[in-house]
Amino acid sequence: MHQYENTPQGRVLRELVARMHSDNLIGRKLRSGELRKKMTEPEWKVPNGYSLSVIEQQDFSMELLEPETPGNNMVVLQLHGGGYVGKMINIYRSFAGFYSELGHGIPVLTPDYRVAPEDPYPAALQDAVSAYEWLLENHWTEDKIILAGDSAGGGLAMALCMYLKDRKRPPPAGIVAMSPWTDLTLSGESYHINYTIDPVFGNTKDSLIFNKDYVGEEDTTNPYISPLYGNFTDFPPMLIQVGSYEMLRSDSELVAEKAKAAGVKVRLSVYEGMFHVFQMSLLMIPESRTAWREVGKFLDVIQEYHEEHHHFDLDA
Repeated sequence: MHQYENTPQGRVLRELVARMHSDNLIGRKLRSGELRKKMTEPEWKVPNGYSLSVIEQQDFSMELLEPETPGNNMVVLQLHGGGYVGKMINIYRSFAGFYSELGHGIPVLTPDYRVAPEDPYPAALQDAVSAYEWLLENHWTEDKIILAGDSAGGGLAMALCMYLKDRKRPPPAGIVAMSPWTDLTLSGESYHINYTIDPVFGNTKDSLIFNKDYVGEEDTTNPYISPLYGNFTDFPPMLIQVGSYEMLRSDSELVAEKAKAAGVKVRLSVYEGMFHVFQMSLLMIPESRTAWREVGKFLDVIQEYHEEHHHFDLDA
């Protein structure tokens, strides 16, 4: 496990996040996802040198961010977060831009997969599989696909990998998981230890992590819902990042432990004092900048391994 210290800037932002989420006027709507469902955003500005294509599927749409001058023959399949009840928002388009830049011009496909309560499990997984199949049909092979996701999206990336493995299919090249939600039974000790200090989900049962709209009557230990309960044998290398203050911290630690025991290359990075998906602050605080640099290094290592067969070392 790799640990990163909390900076003064990080502590200030954590306090601001805590105050926003504790505000009685908006805190409940933020935590439950109600505000996010009603959120309207300005049109996202495509960065210079890039194009954004909308790809319509039968039940959902996808967005492909590509550099006008391709610089990488791999691709990132980004699965956004939102507790399986939130649709894609602009921050994930910004995430796509970061992945592409850090990957030296790597294209990024982001499906706006179906969410609950209108579309509970297995809709999100079905759409993730469809997006993966689309990549395979459009000249990318499994060893060129890197899965990436935050929160529910991080868990969904692992669930997708479980689905592929169970069907004896080759694994993708790697997984980037930011604060992944891997245990919808909420059994980890961090759900209790960090209950009073988590600035996003703490001190309330009225939050996304207690929302059962996605699971419905399904078994929460189903590995396609809670990957923690699956078999990680033959999984691709994983970079897992989590904040030490998160109620979901155990979701990362237990998956990392189980995957390593199965022989998987895993880099678990715990950022002291950080909150759920602190990477959303982008370049605002040192912790987020460090986390994104770590993502860039992981993308480099994955590409070098698959293209040049260098020694694989996530600790380098």
